[in-house]
Amino acid sequence: MGNKQQAGTAKKVGIPALFIILAILPPFFLSQYWLHVMIISLFYVMMASSWNLIAGFTGQVSFAHAAFSGIGAYASGMVAVNLGVPPWLGILIGTGVAALLGLGLGYLCIRMGGIYLSLTTLGFSEILRIIITNEDKWTRGTMGLQVPGFFSEYSKANYYYLFLVVTIFLLIVIYWIVHSEMGLTFRAVLNDELAASSSGINTIRVRILAFTISSAMAGLAGGLYGHYLMLITPDIPSLGQMFLVLAMAVIGGMGSFIGPIVGSFVLETLSEYIRIYGEYHVLLFGLVALAMARFAPEGLMGIVGKKWRKEWVH
Repeated sequence: MGNKQQAGTAKKVGIPALFIILAILPPFFLSQYWLHVMIISLFYVMMASSWNLIAGFTGQVSFAHAAFSGIGAYASGMVAVNLGVPPWLGILIGTGVAALLGLGLGYLCIRMGGIYLSLTTLGFSEILRIIITNEDKWTRGTMGLQVPGFFSEYSKANYYYLFLVVTIFLLIVIYWIVHSEMGLTFRAVLNDELAASSSGINTIRVRILAFTISSAMAGLAGGLYGHYLMLITPDIPSLGQMFLVLAMAVIGGMGSFIGPIVGSFVLETLSEYIRIYGEYHVLLFGLVALAMARFAPEGLMGIVGKKWRKEWVH
């Protein structure tokens, strides 16, 4: 029995360590183009995993997640451009603004739930995009807002490691939340809201908390993304971006920890090969996501085997 426990412990420590070692290697082997793809994949890992925190663990289907990433990006970019604030401090400000707006929106619309929550967040996202597109003085509209980068000398390797560190940090936070008492209340609300409420859980407060945390994470991801591209455009908070994030979470395996990570890397890599179809690749991913939701609701992580998933994903 002791040997089995030691083997299990070695597995749980060894496999994450192996992934971290493999994650450090890409700048030494990949071209600048594929290193860029890896950086964008890490951005989507942050987006899909944080969206999964509300959709997969509390059952709230929000379409405002990309909007919150745009809020984080524009807030960080505007204070950097207009006030001369360093990018790292601007990102913290952008994360805070996204969290506050997430708290406000959550407080106003979480009580509605279901399709009404989805429609409200969809409307919020589109209104924000219209405002950004038509505001020339602060956001520069469709021309885009030019912002400073993190490093004096532009290096994709430096940005890759920056994104990697922040992504690992966010994943650790999400893992801790999911496996903490807070995560238990999230799943209780997801599984049976009436029973959770009867047992003394304030279900509205739990949903608002999850929504606020997820919004803050999206704002952080958006701020990093904007300072990496050094040009923030209305494409960041667009519905196309939102549907892509949704597809990554659903196809990877919504409600699991590993699923959105796998879905982000698979779909972003795949999109590079089907980019010749233009924006239709987002539609294609949406159709695949619908098919997965219908025939394989547990996503790619459900296909690889129940035994493996039970041990590592949950």
